[in-house]
Amino acid sequence: MFLGEIYWAAQHLRQGGVVAFPTETVYGLGADAFNPMAVARVFEVKGRPHFDPLIVHIEHVDQLARLTSRVPPLALLLAERFWPGPLTLVLPRAERVPDLVTAGLPTVAVRLPDHPIALRLIRETGSPIAAPSANLFGQVSPVTAEHVRDQLGRLVDVVLDGGACRVGVESTILSLVTRQPTLLRPGGVPLEEIEKLIGPVLRPTPGAGAPNRPLAPGCLPSHYAPRTRLWLREPPGASPVQGRVGLLTLQQNLVRDQGFAVVEELSPSASLREAAANLYSALRKLDKLGLDAILADLVPEHGLGRAINDRLRRASAHL
Repeated sequence: MFLGEIYWAAQHLRQGGVVAFPTETVYGLGADAFNPMAVARVFEVKGRPHFDPLIVHIEHVDQLARLTSRVPPLALLLAERFWPGPLTLVLPRAERVPDLVTAGLPTVAVRLPDHPIALRLIRETGSPIAAPSANLFGQVSPVTAEHVRDQLGRLVDVVLDGGACRVGVESTILSLVTRQPTLLRPGGVPLEEIEKLIGPVLRPTPGAGAPNRPLAPGCLPSHYAPRTRLWLREPPGASPVQGRVGLLTLQQNLVRDQGFAVVEELSPSASLREAAANLYSALRKLDKLGLDAILADLVPEHGLGRAINDRLRRASAHL
């Protein structure tokens, strides 16, 4: 990508525009975090409810001082180990951060992405960028620029194309405003790696936060869903639906029932890292086939499998 494209996108952001840009997790739909009118456009383009907070992306840890009222020592320890990378920290909010970014909460969610285009865009903009995923609210997250264009089209001022996202699922969200660090959303940094560094982390409490008052982005019960209705196949081998059904599974060679219209495999080698990177593209492929339903098998509940299963459970919530 030419630097001129990034400069052009940064100019749009400085003037109140919205820009889709790649990160290592998924593509984000960004606005200047300190421009409430621009942030409002992000909500409008996505159809996102205003009670759902956004993640603010920074390009250097020093920018935390602009966004937070206090930076706990634990935040600096985690930042040193996992930033840049797919970890979002929920911290005490600075008063200058617009209410729209935080959904009126006393906290702000911040991360430093691990993608050269994202980092250069933030630097050239001269301001942190508030950005949810660059898709229609509640639907499958985009991991290519084509996915962004398919859903949002000309509603976005600029789409920066950085190829396919390396991680493929959103960031892990960890709250540091409680007495003990609390996992609000599993994601691209496995919980095991976090606990190896800082000790035990509280697991998510089912239903934590009211349905119209989530504690962090991407934590609503129903989210990440394809248009075709998705069901979890629990226990494996069960089939709650009939008709032309597609199956999303970790390894195709373990599927005994061959009565599916199509089987989408996440990783021939059962790699959870590969499965995470392929998850949203696989869901989009199935969603385009005119199926009556999609069945999905859960993957092993450890490492990145925890994030994959979280997305599948939310996608099948059917609220």
